[in-house]
Amino acid sequence: MDVVLDTNVILSATLWEGSSAQKLLFKLIHNDVNIFSSSEIISEYKNVLKRDFEYSDEEILYILQRVLSFLKLVRPVIEVKIVRDDPDDNKIIECAIASSSKYIITYDKHLLKIGEYNGIKILTPEELFKLI
Repeated sequence: MDVVLDTNVILSATLWEGSSAQKLLFKLIHNDVNIFSSSEIISEYKNVLKRDFEYSDEEILYILQRVLSFLKLVRPVIEVKIVRDDPDDNKIIECAIASSSKYIITYDKHLLKIGEYNGIKILTPEELFKLI
């Protein structure tokens, strides 16, 4: 099974002890699931850590080292324009295409509204947790 976690799920999984996203992350790692991301997603993650949580550059580097220990990075080559209400979310779908992932895990309402794209199911962490 191959999955892409959107930025907010990565944040929830790495910053909030006991969150549904963190429980899912631990289960994915335990079951040797490939978890994919892209430089665009990681860049957004870093920006949110700095802007919204006021982490220092050193703290962000430490957090990123831990996060990159379980993520596999891919370079999307196909650009899509699927999410019209929030075009920035297209990077999540592009990452899923590049990694041939079967699932996108998100809390984002724009992505969840799509539900499925080219065989890629878009689910919340709680929904995927029930499946595995």
